[in-house]
Amino acid sequence: MTDTKQGPLGLIAGNGTFPMLVLDAAHAQGEQVVVAAIKEETFPEIERHGASAVYWLSLGELSKLIDTFKREGVSRAIMAGQVKHKQIFSSIRPDWRLAKLLLSLGTRNTDSLIGAVAKVLNDEGITLLNSTAYLEPLLAKPGVLTRRAPDERERRDIDYGRTVARAVGQYDIGQTVVIAEAACVAVEAMEGTDATIERAGAIMRSKSLGDEPSTLSRALTVVKIAKPKQDMRFDVPVIGVRTIEVMKQAGATCLALDAQKCLLLDGDAIINAADEANVTIVAD
Repeated sequence: MTDTKQGPLGLIAGNGTFPMLVLDAAHAQGEQVVVAAIKEETFPEIERHGASAVYWLSLGELSKLIDTFKREGVSRAIMAGQVKHKQIFSSIRPDWRLAKLLLSLGTRNTDSLIGAVAKVLNDEGITLLNSTAYLEPLLAKPGVLTRRAPDERERRDIDYGRTVARAVGQYDIGQTVVIAEAACVAVEAMEGTDATIERAGAIMRSKSLGDEPSTLSRALTVVKIAKPKQDMRFDVPVIGVRTIEVMKQAGATCLALDAQKCLLLDGDAIINAADEANVTIVAD
């Protein structure tokens, strides 16, 4: 539990249920929470989760975010919820402060941008906490999480997928790769995990692979990792029931995660959905 004498907790909320889970968990620990909701991303339901105040800001309004938190006495904040990568780099309308920051970046990737924002917040007296600080029970525990363990083929695909994913992760390209028979079918870029899995499924169904019977399995293995130097303050890997639904539709039978570094946002519901779909989930 954090020290509530430090004043209210700030929550910078992206899309999905992640911000609401953080808000509920922080309340359970006696925190007052001031939400900075991103107009282009945050679900409207955030208004119904008992925040002390909810302020709606557009992407790029960094000065307004800082002014809002300072006015509310916020000295600690959490980033939770996805902001689509393509939104960050194509739809953003930066204010003067963020424009200056963008011009100073050597590379235009998520880590460099949000890391720079975190530094600006810190310089203004606002410490960014780990996004999992209130949700540690939802982090994937080591081992096989489902009834079914990976078979020999899936284990080979996991091993190969981890090698590929860690190499790609060094460049902050994406956290997910999709593998079949020790071949990389799809690599995540700006489209997000679910779209990557859908694309892999479409590739495996494509006539371009040929119509002749094959001795090779077309079942897919999804490997989702934390980046080699994962900053737990932002862009932490997350999965939900929707991920399992997408995997089932794409013909994916195995999901490999990094233990203690990936959030299972829907908790046991994810495991139940995976068991029902005969999908194995393993965290190493």
